[in-house]
Amino acid sequence: MKRFDVTIAGEINLDLILYGLPEQMPSERELLASDFRLTLGSSSAIVAHNLAALGTSVGFITKLGRDMLGSLALERLAERAIDLSRVRRVAAGPATGVTILLDHGGKRHILTYPGTMFEMTAADLDMEYLASGHHFHLSSLYLHKALRADLPGIFRHLKAAGLTLSLDTNDDPEDRWGDPLDELLGLVDLFLPNDDEACRITGKPDAEQALAVLAERIPLVAIKCGKHGALVQQGSKRWHVPTTPLTPVDTIGAGDSFDAGFLAAYLKGESPEACAALGNKTAGLSTQRPGGTEAFRDAEFLRSMLT
Repeated sequence: MKRFDVTIAGEINLDLILYGLPEQMPSERELLASDFRLTLGSSSAIVAHNLAALGTSVGFITKLGRDMLGSLALERLAERAIDLSRVRRVAAGPATGVTILLDHGGKRHILTYPGTMFEMTAADLDMEYLASGHHFHLSSLYLHKALRADLPGIFRHLKAAGLTLSLDTNDDPEDRWGDPLDELLGLVDLFLPNDDEACRITGKPDAEQALAVLAERIPLVAIKCGKHGALVQQGSKRWHVPTTPLTPVDTIGAGDSFDAGFLAAYLKGESPEACAALGNKTAGLSTQRPGGTEAFRDAEFLRSMLT
């Protein structure tokens, strides 16, 4: 018997978001923001939180510091009844990571202190626990520096245990897109890049061509294209799934929220087109509140947006 719908091993941190800043920021000047929010950040934690808000049972493993930022981040996940029994908290070493986002009215600077994001290793993972889900998801491949070399073995172990696997690389801060990505793409059942990531990974100039390359080796690929919706391919079948236009309050976490919606439908056996349609809805929902999870903390708002 499987204990969870989804298990996730990944990073966790808080997002500190400052709005209304000029795009050109001179040094040695006090620049005033028009607004500020502190929200749950990190792709892995956002996916876990929003999956649980959609009614999916989630087991989550992470490694973080015994500090105030770590405690607050875990509290946000606990609100959604996510199982945190295998989380590792450490007193020594780096603190829990943090991301500072400087919003410039549509564009943003993203500044991250990785902290414990870089520290989690295979020894921190309870493989029996991860295998107790129907599905395993990994986000932020290139932030898992200490775990990266072991990920192909971990994916193979979980696949042999009968789980389906999904991957969202998110950005590579070094823009190299190197190991172990190629090996992981040969193992996953579902790949969830955005259009820029897909083009960088494949070296193709547009999402359509990138999708053709990726679909040759991955059973199901969904490329997130922002306001243009999603491109999805399974075998030789391809869909463009448009999204409903919305005026965004904040686009932070929209891609991770797409992942949550897509996975929630995927685990129910919905068609790829239906999965992408829900992913578009949850991505749009995310943009209506600051940060990647705030819209999902309001149960009434969540219900009204998804019905």
